[in-house]
Amino acid sequence: MELGRISAIFRYPVKSMAGEQLDVAQLSWHGIAGDRRFAFRRLADKSGFPWLAASKLPQLLLYKPFGLDSNTAERLPTHVRTPDRKEYELRSDELREEVSSRYGSDVELMNLRHGIFDEACISVLSLSTVHGIERESGRDIDLRRFRPNVAIETPSAEPFEEDRWVGRTLMFGEGNSGAALRVTMRDERCVMVNFDPDTAERDSEVMKTVVRMNGNYAGVYGTVVRAGELRVGQVVTLGA
Repeated sequence: MELGRISAIFRYPVKSMAGEQLDVAQLSWHGIAGDRRFAFRRLADKSGFPWLAASKLPQLLLYKPFGLDSNTAERLPTHVRTPDRKEYELRSDELREEVSSRYGSDVELMNLRHGIFDEACISVLSLSTVHGIERESGRDIDLRRFRPNVAIETPSAEPFEEDRWVGRTLMFGEGNSGAALRVTMRDERCVMVNFDPDTAERDSEVMKTVVRMNGNYAGVYGTVVRAGELRVGQVVTLGA
């Protein structure tokens, strides 16, 4: 069954920092190539999730990775522009010290080739869900608040239609040889959705609306079952 088309593709090279919007991306076994390959680890945190996220430091959203490291197989950044428009090498002590100072505790940069994800290596969101939350909240909501990897435009205006995709397969492109992922679970939201991606200002009504409308779930996570190319405008088919 044809579901719709890819409306936007995003990747986030450094966890919780600003993302990049792409026209084309490679979907590998560990998600979109170059996605969340770096993260800052909180040295004092001994839990199973030591990564520094925007929920702990909202200003992380305003750091913008850029550049292209020609020494890596994936398209990874070389530098980061800070909210104060200073530019540091991604792996530099200067950037580490800057982030540590803002956070108030020491951090170190980690690079994991298989990515540093919360639940799964790829997330998908329908535009109808975003529009539904907009209507209910009375806010103009930027899609980037939800930090999806893939946004899909469907003919339906029904929000949270992704819930019905769980347990089924999303196939991208014509035929049966393109990229595909198995939808494994709904995406339970955290306070990240409250932060404006351009200012880091908080608006708690966004998350309250998601809670009220759909028990705090918006979008879905998936596992890659077939690697391949993703492209804006590409047909998306829902399989068994």
